[in-house]
Amino acid sequence: MPVLTALPRTIANEDDLAAHIAALVRLDPRMAKIAGTAGPVPLRWMDHGFAGLVWVIMGQQISTSAAKAIHDRLETTLGTITPETALAASDEVLRSAGLSIQKIRSIRASAQYVQDGFDLASLVDIEAEDAVAALSAIKGVGRWTAEVYLLFALGHTDIFPAGDLALQEASKVALGLDERPKEKVVLAQAEAWRPHRSAAARLLWAYNRVLKGGRDGAPV
Repeated sequence: MPVLTALPRTIANEDDLAAHIAALVRLDPRMAKIAGTAGPVPLRWMDHGFAGLVWVIMGQQISTSAAKAIHDRLETTLGTITPETALAASDEVLRSAGLSIQKIRSIRASAQYVQDGFDLASLVDIEAEDAVAALSAIKGVGRWTAEVYLLFALGHTDIFPAGDLALQEASKVALGLDERPKEKVVLAQAEAWRPHRSAAARLLWAYNRVLKGGRDGAPV
């Protein structure tokens, strides 16, 4: 009988990701074809602190390229993206970087939350749903923002942002559906991929990039 080795507790490097994708394919053989089409799945690791959360907030409902442009301007404006620099900057300064009023409020609320003692890095040690709830307590941080941050900044292994349009598009093709599935449908399907839903999400983002001819729909 083969000896089963414990999977990595988080996805922090390419070996961790490969191990979880391999486990996912064993769990659901349909994903083997998706993996073959998707090719190498990028790690897409990002800052695990406040700057990473700001990145995800900036990426809400806009393309990754647009978010990067805003991020670059914000970094130039603030020097370093920290709770202190975000709270010290005026609305006019933040708007000049391309941030909407709603996103400015979300970033300020997040900055105040961290400055008041909330340790973002500690979320790696708690269950995914509890971590999502803790982040969603910040005004302006919804489920998608919380899930994307936990997946790419802290390496949670069982997160699936079913509200993400690119994941919905990829799921439509991967699962042979007639139309793009709604969030609840995708989330129900993703239950079959527990406890490797983060690997499934990463794989489907890579698959979607192939479907779109190289245009990347991943949020990072």
